[in-house]
Amino acid sequence: MRTRYRRLIVAAAAVLLAPSALGIAEPDPAGTVLEHRDIADTAVARATCADDSLPEPGLQGDVPAADRESGRSTQGYRCNISRIGGYAGRGAGITSTQFEHCVYLGSFFPGNLLGPAQGVQVIDVADPANPIRTATLTEPAMLAGTWESLKVHAARKLLVGTGVPAMTGAGLISVYDISDCAHPRLLNPGPGTDVSLPIQITAHEGGFSPDGRTYWASGVIPGIVSAVDLTDPAVPRVIWQGMPGQSMHGMGLRADGNRLYLANNMGGLTILDTSAVQRRDPDPQVPIIAQLTWTDGWATQQNVPVTYHGVPYLFSTDEAGSGGVKLIDISDDTRPRVVNTIKLEINLQRHRDSALASGMGGSIFAYDAHYCSADRPVNPTALACGWISSGIRVFDVRDPLQVREIAYYNPPARTGQNAELWNSPHALASIIGLPLLSAPSVLQAIEAGAFDPEQAQSSRTGDVAFGDMSTDWCFSAPEWRGNQLWAACADNGLLTLQLSPEVYTPPVDQHSTVGS
Repeated sequence: MRTRYRRLIVAAAAVLLAPSALGIAEPDPAGTVLEHRDIADTAVARATCADDSLPEPGLQGDVPAADRESGRSTQGYRCNISRIGGYAGRGAGITSTQFEHCVYLGSFFPGNLLGPAQGVQVIDVADPANPIRTATLTEPAMLAGTWESLKVHAARKLLVGTGVPAMTGAGLISVYDISDCAHPRLLNPGPGTDVSLPIQITAHEGGFSPDGRTYWASGVIPGIVSAVDLTDPAVPRVIWQGMPGQSMHGMGLRADGNRLYLANNMGGLTILDTSAVQRRDPDPQVPIIAQLTWTDGWATQQNVPVTYHGVPYLFSTDEAGSGGVKLIDISDDTRPRVVNTIKLEINLQRHRDSALASGMGGSIFAYDAHYCSADRPVNPTALACGWISSGIRVFDVRDPLQVREIAYYNPPARTGQNAELWNSPHALASIIGLPLLSAPSVLQAIEAGAFDPEQAQSSRTGDVAFGDMSTDWCFSAPEWRGNQLWAACADNGLLTLQLSPEVYTPPVDQHSTVGS
């Protein structure tokens, strides 16, 4: 009976979690597949927590089944970070963005339409202990859900978001003047905002060129990428469009704007030569310089360009498949190569069974990286990441080849409060209990003989529907404010956090960077 039960568990996992069932393509045989198991299967050193911490009880990054079942996860976990204040509202959508003393909480369709604050919420954080909502942005793109498109260009004082009602949107984009950050002013009442005057984009994710003249929009179904000229923010117009892959995601740009580092949803990196767009050539051509694919992680989310002692690198996050954050050497941008990976213990292949045991019943996402910010683009000293069900994670990256964790904050789970969190994607997705986005990594562990069906069992086994929100989902990049981090998580909304000075000293030229 025991052997038969094991076989049933493995068979069920293989069927339910097979990539083909989720529409995940196999790596392109014409691409470059890089697989370094010695890098991929190593976790960063744990943080040493101060006495006043509430540390995780088991594997690094895990929220154990016992803590979910007992309600312990509603207290959260913290290590070398304390909470200053916050603004919960009805949830924070998927990703949010910031400028000066303001935070713009993303909207999630259709829940945000239920209010009481429809659209994008503008939060004044002049007093980090008591943030207040000062405005809501209710243009069509903001009401349609901003997904991962909401971005700020600080020098030009612009806020842009596109309308994404379901995975991919089209036509809607709104541009705001945020000179008064607490009261954004719409700049384009015509094209992109007037629903009778759509612009020809697909939308899911977006980002600014370094000079702020171009907003790059990407869709995931299909992977169309568009360059939107914002020289005149009142008249956004598409000046280039192409489809460099089947499904594209987030991006980072080189400081001169001549390279676009595009995340490939199938797991990988596509480097585009965008110099013709940057020059505003009449008929710009945007060739692909290089493609790098991997099977260690997929749904690659974001690329943050940084340099160490003049050598350019990317911090590249995988949203699914436990790929963690890769460090990619792009000194030769025709031959990018992975040189390190930042993972937590719960992300390792040998712990895929334990991750499934605790993640069951928590809905489609589990313990994956999503969005990160470096504390400066040149010789960064720290990286802060939203790590979905593992909360906010902070790493010392002064030596990018010897990364160690220094702090974390996993906010209190809002278990059972689904009906109150209309603007949280977690609340809606919790109709599903199965951690579907862990699928490829579980299947790989099974194939490698590193998956123990008994270890994958817990009190939560079989919870495949009506997830209980026993963790939060932290999607947004936490942004650096001296020793503070301002972060947004789907259920808890805005969180203002204080890092212990014993583990982090802000550099004098600290400048939070997310890559675009």
